[in-house]
Amino acid sequence: QVQLVESGGGLVQPGGSLRLSCVASGDILRIDEMEWHRQAPGKERELVAKITRGLITNYAASVKGRFTISRDNVKKTASLEMKSLAPEDTAVYYCHAVIEPRGGPVGPFPFWGTGTQVTVSS
Repeated sequence: QVQLVESGGGLVQPGGSLRLSCVASGDILRIDEMEWHRQAPGKERELVAKITRGLITNYAASVKGRFTISRDNVKKTASLEMKSLAPEDTAVYYCHAVIEPRGGPVGPFPFWGTGTQVTVSS
């Protein structure tokens, strides 16, 4: 069974940094796009950053220049390096990936992690 598990969230002061990690596990043939989304209280979930299998990246305007997404296709991981964090970055951060499982129905299929809380506060 394919799973995505995030880690690295926590409490950080304004101006601080955090690094989030996402690990994909299970019987995986291929991972296409990997993304980080976030959802703040009372707001809709939004796309923060995206990286293709070919390492092309895209960022939301609100995080451009502060966040960096990366991935390791061999280790099946994605990371989000976050710098100059501000209170408005407070949210649950979710990893999302488009994955072709090995065997079973032909995909690819979207998968979500359960999220990791990031709180930016003094």
